[in-house]
Amino acid sequence: MSTTPEARLKDLGITLPTPAAPVANYVACVQTGNLLVVSGQLPLADGKLFATGKLGDAVAVDTAVEAARYSMINLIAQVKAAVGDLSRVKRVVRLGGFIACTPEFTTHASVMNGASDLAVDVFGDAGRHARSTVGVPSLPLDAPVEVEGLFEIG
Repeated sequence: MSTTPEARLKDLGITLPTPAAPVANYVACVQTGNLLVVSGQLPLADGKLFATGKLGDAVAVDTAVEAARYSMINLIAQVKAAVGDLSRVKRVVRLGGFIACTPEFTTHASVMNGASDLAVDVFGDAGRHARSTVGVPSLPLDAPVEVEGLFEIG
């Protein structure tokens, strides 16, 4: 297994995209001390939403898991843009997941595993994190998933 996050991304066949610019009055990242807070990222793939809609309706769980993975890829791209070298990430402290879903949908955690699993694949043990996953009635641009993160930087 490769030893750096960048090498692990390469092994996984992932090329980080250009980070998405904020679309409103906020910034993509804020660093305070050794903590980097990254604003919520949508599941963009090649600059377009990977999927739209809600879980429990038009979006299947496996599609949403992949959407969460794309959100995490975009989160990592924001981290790299903010700190330069992903080896500076000492810990993925927390991920927050928002899942657009119907009131009957209850398997939010399995969707968020798309992001969590990638965090561990890229950062190894430092990718193990605390997490919240919340069902919401809608997300920007009708995205099915949004993921935000908190990272310890060295």
